[in-house]
Formats: sequence, C-alpha cells, structure tokens
Amino acid sequence: MASVLPYLKLIPHFLRALFRSKHEQVILQLALQQQLAIYHRTRPRPRLRPIDRAFWVAMRRWSSRWAETLVAVNPETVIRWHRAGFGLYWRRISRPGPGRPRIPTEVRDLIRRMAQENGWGARRIHAELEKLDICVGLATVSRYLPKRPPDPHRRQSWRTFPRNHRDVIGAMDFLVPTARFELLYVWFLIDHGSRRIVHFNVTKNPTSAWVIQQLRESSPDESAPRYVIHDRDTIFGAPVDAAIQALDSEPIHTAHRCPWQNASSERWIGTCRRELRDHVIVLDERHLKRLLTSYVGYYNADRVHTRTRDAPSGRPAEPRLSSTAQVIALPRVGGLQHRYTWVEAA
Repeated sequence: MASVLPYLKLIPHFLRALFRSKHEQVILQLALQQQLAIYHRTRPRPRLRPIDRAFWVAMRRWSSRWAETLVAVNPETVIRWHRAGFGLYWRRISRPGPGRPRIPTEVRDLIRRMAQENGWGARRIHAELEKLDICVGLATVSRYLPKRPPDPHRRQSWRTFPRNHRDVIGAMDFLVPTARFELLYVWFLIDHGSRRIVHFNVTKNPTSAWVIQQLRESSPDESAPRYVIHDRDTIFGAPVDAAIQALDSEPIHTAHRCPWQNASSERWIGTCRRELRDHVIVLDERHLKRLLTSYVGYYNADRVHTRTRDAPSGRPAEPRLSSTAQVIALPRVGGLQHRYTWVEAA
C-alpha cells in the first residue's frame, strides 16, 4: 500500500492537466513524468540526482505554476537549490582577475619587520610607511601584521640594554624610580598643536622656584604659548601662575582628578612610559636626563604621530629613487625604537 501512495498523489495533478492549455500540459506532463521516474528507482527512498535538481530549477523559471505538480520535494527545497546555483554562478564569474594587484612581497615583509622590531600596531606602521612614500591602506597593513599581536612588554636584547645604561640612570609632572628606589621628577612643556616637546628637565627636589625657572628657559625671546595647562599640584601654586602671566600666557587649571582635560600631556606620558621607561632601569638624575634627551630627539624629529600624520617637528616623505633602493632601520633611543629610510643597495 505504501508503494502505491506516491502514485495516488499524482492523480489530482493529471486531472487538472486536462483543463489547461496545450503548452502548459506539455510542461506539466514533463514534470509528472520526471517525478514518476524518481519513484521507479529501486531504493526505498530514492536519492535526487543533480539532473533532477537542475530540472526543477529550470521548471521554476519556465512555468509560473511549477509548484502545483511538485510532489517529490517541497517547493522551498527547489528555491534553496536555485539560490545555491545562483551562488555557484557568481563565484565562477567573480574569480580573481586583473583587479587590484597585491602589494609587493618586500612591503609585506617590511610591515611584519616593523611590528617585530618595535612592537608597533597597524596605525603606527601605516604612518611610518607614508613617510617612506609607500601607499597602502590601513586595512592592508592590518591584514599583513603577524598573527600574534606584538607584546607591548616584549623582551629587549642584552645588546640594547647596555646601550641605555652606560651612565649612572635616570624621569614633568610624572615620577620615575631609580635603582636606589629614589624618585625623580620630570617636568615638560608640550605644544598641543604639533605635539612637540618644547622643553623638559629632571630634578630630585621639585619646587615652585624650579618650575618657574623651567618656564623661563622654555620660552626664550618672548615665545611663550598663549595658554599653559597644568593640574592642581601644590608645586603649581600662585607663584607659578604669576610667572606664567608674566610671560603673557594664561594659566589654565584642570579639574580635580580629571587628567583627560590635559589629554595631550597625559598621552605623551603614556607613550614615553611604553617606549622608554618600561625598558630601562634608571640609575640617577644624569642618566635619566640623557635617556630623555635621546627619546625627545627621536619623538620630535622621527616618530610619526598617528593623529597629525607627521613628526612633531616635521618629517617629509622620502620617495624611492630607484628600484634597487632598500629600506633600512636606523636605531633610535639605544635601539628601543627605529626610523626607516631608503638607501641604495651596495
């Protein structure tokens, strides 16, 4: 009885076919015969072949009443086959052609090299590549970074460590501990527009008089900024504000526990900590001042700021002058950081 059931389902479709046009009868007759051929197969549940799927996909296109005679499968199944075929068709015609060329192998290697040598992220590498006149997108740089993100606390080689500890060690408004567990204070003045470090100094005993002296040294020839932003530390009291006003500048106090109001300064402190302080042991005031002199020189002249897309003091892009030129790394800050430039191959 079970084997007769599929044939009984087809009887209503044969009867309805008697009242259709000759053209529709031919199409529906083909549909019914195709399904009968499926049920004639010897297996208890006949498997549909690719030719069966192709037939019903074509029927869906040729006849608007194709679903009325469909018994072997659900109409949703045919629609799914059609969508799958559409996807295969577009994959075939969308195979990679000429399109946009892949970036050269040497550029991909350079991206990975910058990430490994400096621990830089995609934005930092993208900015450095612009200074080498290498035009790639930020998404492209991200794609070719090492699978494992660079460790911000990566180990430095022992060759780098002695370079930064030749002298005895040494830290604006932030503290640096020394090898003897003493605290050194660093004061700096930063230009918020260009992010350039205008002046800095180090001391063991910060006082208002010392800060006033730094303000005078940082603003020679009446070049003081219009505003000077600082926090509410007791060192920056009324005498310091008076000295700032004497330089024709206006003191601006940040709110209590609101470092974000002086974001450029806080950002530089974090950058200096990650790129310098976390990798050295400060011995004394002299050593710290030497380290900061080296780092500030690199920061102002070489390091490309991701927001301004330039070094604070300005750094023109270097085009590649010949096909034999290669990119070399110039060590900065004792090898902790690098600047990249083109040189002719030997």
